[in-house]
Amino acid sequence: MKQLESSVWRVAHGREIALNGRSAIMAIVNVTPDSFSDGGRYDTVESAVEHALQAVADGADILDIGGESTRPDAAPVSPAEEQARVLPVIEALRARTQALISIDTYRAETARLAIGAGAHIVNDVFGLQKEPAIAALSAETGAGLCIMHTGRDRAKLADIIDDQVFFLERSLEIASAAGVGRDRIVLDPGFGFAKETPEENLELMARFEELHRFGLPLLAGTSRKRFLGAVTGRQPAERDAATAATSALLRLQGAAVFRVHNVAINRDALAVADAMLAARNSNSKAGRDPSGPRIPL
Repeated sequence: MKQLESSVWRVAHGREIALNGRSAIMAIVNVTPDSFSDGGRYDTVESAVEHALQAVADGADILDIGGESTRPDAAPVSPAEEQARVLPVIEALRARTQALISIDTYRAETARLAIGAGAHIVNDVFGLQKEPAIAALSAETGAGLCIMHTGRDRAKLADIIDDQVFFLERSLEIASAAGVGRDRIVLDPGFGFAKETPEENLELMARFEELHRFGLPLLAGTSRKRFLGAVTGRQPAERDAATAATSALLRLQGAAVFRVHNVAINRDALAVADAMLAARNSNSKAGRDPSGPRIPL
């Protein structure tokens, strides 16, 4: 298994976050009326900020602020509307927390304004391939990048990992050409984004370790996704326990960052996984042969 090239994620405004030894939690803050799980609950500045600060109190390291739903049938919003939703929230949070702030957008101008307002990371669900100018923006500002795989708007390769490699290698070429350092990048395999069946998402989970070939930190974004409903029979708001199970399982396969709705339950599940990995690594250093694969931390 390829080891991480860097265990530190460097982001804008001179900040960084260590990605070794302990899971990092990215809390979802949807400032939208129509997100699939919590649309409308936090669609004012006040409610979004309150929700974000509670997530920090519950253990979030990163706050991911989004102003447009990315569910498959969501109506697109204008850049101006997206910016009107997210910028006041980012400005308010910058003054009230030391947690890192991520802007969930595929628009370069929204990303630029968000970084100016205090955001540290750009979370691009089109992996730099819709607006490649986001890569140049990262190189210019030092913003961290979360580059997500998606199968939307294109034909996919038959093998799920082959398609990940095909898409993400192109994204990394865009980032490299723009001068983005690899210590600015985290990769997200995009659970639920044009993974058409529950089986496809479960296969991606089962083969997650194969993504370490990139040598970059990996983000897991399974929270409340439809495939968990297919497995459990539960509605989106009832899928937090299933999400926590996937978080622990993917941590054991080397995921470093976890994008979730319910921070508290995932924090506890990941604390157990982190403790088990620490015990495994302690055994390895003592010369004993631990069972199971070696996980890059």
